Amino acid sequence: MQQRVSFITLAVRDLAASHRFYVEGLGWTPEFHDPTEVLMFRAGPQTVLSLWDRAHFEAEVGASAQTGPGVVPITLSHNVHERSQVDAVLADARAAGATEVSEGVQREWGGYTGYFADPDGFRWEVAFNPGPVGQLVLPPVSDTT
Repeated sequence: MQQRVSFITLAVRDLAASHRFYVEGLGWTPEFHDPTEVLMFRAGPQTVLSLWDRAHFEAEVGASAQTGPGVVPITLSHNVHERSQVDAVLADARAAGATEVSEGVQREWGGYTGYFADPDGFRWEVAFNPGPVGQLVLPPVSDTT
């Protein structure tokens, strides 16, 4: 098996709310959208983020454990080239209706990160990571956010 992730699939409660947040709020462009089942975005050169209606997800995969208090046990990360871009992306997420937005914080490991939650509570980390692994995942400088 080759070392790669092709799809990241998140089971969502309200696909229309996810569409409003990601497309209308954050300005993302869908690659595919079936309003009753799934919304897909190109998230990298060979990676797709798939937001799948929870009922359809559970019919194929099985019951989900997303119940009760607390944070969904996964984070997604959006890395940026400069520290100031963390704050700009967090502001965009807040304007798009993101809940539980934390401000950017200087981390002891040398980076600067903050978090926001999408309509289903999935936490997005917005990160400036000056280390080699952080630089590995960045697009060319012309795509700044």
